[in-house]
Amino acid sequence: MKQLDKMLFIAVIILSLFGLIMIYSASSIWAEYKFNDSFHYFKFQAAFLVVGIILMLVISKINYKIYYKKANMILLICFILLILVLIPGIGSVRNGSRSWFGIGSFGIQPSEAAKLGMIIFTSKYLTNSNKFLKSYKQGVFPILGILFFMFGLIMLQPDLGTGTILVLSIIVLLFIAGVNMKFFFGIGIIGVIGIIVLIIIAPYRMDRITSFVDPWSDALGTGFQIIQSLYAIGPGGLLGAGFQNSIQKHFYLPEPQTDFIFSIIAEEFGVVGAFIVVGLFSIILYRGVKIALGAKDAFSKYLAFGMIFQMIFQTLMNLMVVIGMIPVTGVTLPFISYGGSSLLISMVSIGILLNISRYQK
Repeated sequence: MKQLDKMLFIAVIILSLFGLIMIYSASSIWAEYKFNDSFHYFKFQAAFLVVGIILMLVISKINYKIYYKKANMILLICFILLILVLIPGIGSVRNGSRSWFGIGSFGIQPSEAAKLGMIIFTSKYLTNSNKFLKSYKQGVFPILGILFFMFGLIMLQPDLGTGTILVLSIIVLLFIAGVNMKFFFGIGIIGVIGIIVLIIIAPYRMDRITSFVDPWSDALGTGFQIIQSLYAIGPGGLLGAGFQNSIQKHFYLPEPQTDFIFSIIAEEFGVVGAFIVVGLFSIILYRGVKIALGAKDAFSKYLAFGMIFQMIFQTLMNLMVVIGMIPVTGVTLPFISYGGSSLLISMVSIGILLNISRYQK
């Protein structure tokens, strides 16, 4: 057995530690005001990071083939959790979404685990169904039925950002498995129709789209976050204003430690800091793809590709929101944004990737 992929491991640790430092910087003013403790968010994230690193190291030693055997059970547990979280009294509402199991200040988001559970199940399905993939009825439609059922449960919360990442990662896995390109054109048309329906059902999504096109048309409403994010990034310049010197975290950018933490990074560390973060994510992508290409069997190949692309889709979506390229989606930046569920699932995913790297050809 080979050693685990050290470059991937080091990149993840550096990114996570930097994220922890930036959570303190971004949240200290708000935490002092709200909890009378500037280290409030820092302490919670530090606890999750310690647990996450331990989980990653433990999982890196567990043979990935166990997920093949337990894929059906993992998916079933994910479905049960997604249903339970929708029940008032069991699931709690935060920021307008019933997406959490809350215990005091701690919150666990089952949709984060569901993304990973769906990747594991789809990897097993594709491994066993390769000969059926040219037949949509036998090969593709069953997995799409399960995917859109899960997407529907996530949309009931509602959480369009997580649902979009889930769908994109599974579609990429189908593409890698060799599904005919004509099928993806059909999926694209269905996707456009689905987006229109989702906008009609919830008009606030149209408000987000109009504010994306012209944030200044409602500068104090739907366009507020994007405008404040751009005000943070713009003055950052080449080297930034310096650590702890952000202006936008002083009650301008709402809860800057979560979705818009990259704005604070760009404000305090400038273009150089932003490029370092993007560079570390690029290393994670490169090593993840390398592990997938060197995988010794179909299941580990699909599993590695699915996890790494899911992580990168989430990263790209967050960065595109922050710089105003797409409407606000409420997606965190992996390893960096405040959020225990996102961090733990990201660490578990990296742990599985590290284990696959031990068995490379």
